[in-house]
Amino acid sequence: MSVLKAALVQLNNGPDIQENIKITEDLVRRAADQGADLVCTPENTCHIRFSSADKLKSSLPEKDHPVLEKLSGLAREKKFWLLIGSLTIKLSDSKVANRSFLIDDTGAVVVRYDKIHLFDVDLPTGETHRESDVVQAGRRAVATQTPWGKMGLSICYDLRFAYLYRKLAQQGSAKILTVPAAFTVPTGKAHWEVLLRARAIETGSFVLAPAQCGRHEGGRETYGHSLVVGPWGEILAQGGDEPGIVTADIDPAAVDKARSAIPALKHDREIIP
Repeated sequence: MSVLKAALVQLNNGPDIQENIKITEDLVRRAADQGADLVCTPENTCHIRFSSADKLKSSLPEKDHPVLEKLSGLAREKKFWLLIGSLTIKLSDSKVANRSFLIDDTGAVVVRYDKIHLFDVDLPTGETHRESDVVQAGRRAVATQTPWGKMGLSICYDLRFAYLYRKLAQQGSAKILTVPAAFTVPTGKAHWEVLLRARAIETGSFVLAPAQCGRHEGGRETYGHSLVVGPWGEILAQGGDEPGIVTADIDPAAVDKARSAIPALKHDREIIP
């Protein structure tokens, strides 16, 4: 398999979908013009709303979503693969999906993934999140074939659940794992890098993690620091605190080398309680 040039787009999204489309399209187009084979955007590529009620009210069905239409058209025009980290997709009057889309270079949706683990937490800082108030959790792990090997999809809080990535690497044969996110600042500073590197090391996979950054509606702040991590746990590229593009070359052969050196994916044992 050929070497993949991956680009992560880091965003600072507000509440207005149309305004966010303009900024995102510009960054994605720039990444494609720089020769990226795969461009990845973060969680909440559409918009970030402060309250659950506003999130539900402002969400759209997949068939009507302008972000999906605009970015899939750009992938078709520029002939690159695209991971839309997630869009808030309206499912009913009371629920949405936090849904990731992998799109090929013809603009077709190859696969969808609905976030499984929902962010329901009370942080020590006093910050509270209840994603399950309006988000319907997914139930299916998703891995799919790409020109660079199998890719396994996840979203943000999924990162804390190592068994998901082990399943993607073992049963899904994934060599590349995607973790688009909107990590909070306190948890990002404490855990973002170490968790991403751990998932890469545990599975011997590349990890692509595009992130939201900065201050958003309602005073919410996200950590940024988009990361590309290699299968030996090495950081290949890293973003900062501002919107922009992070790129790295990915050689799928490095996955086989790492898994051959430490074949931990083959060493599961049944544990008797």
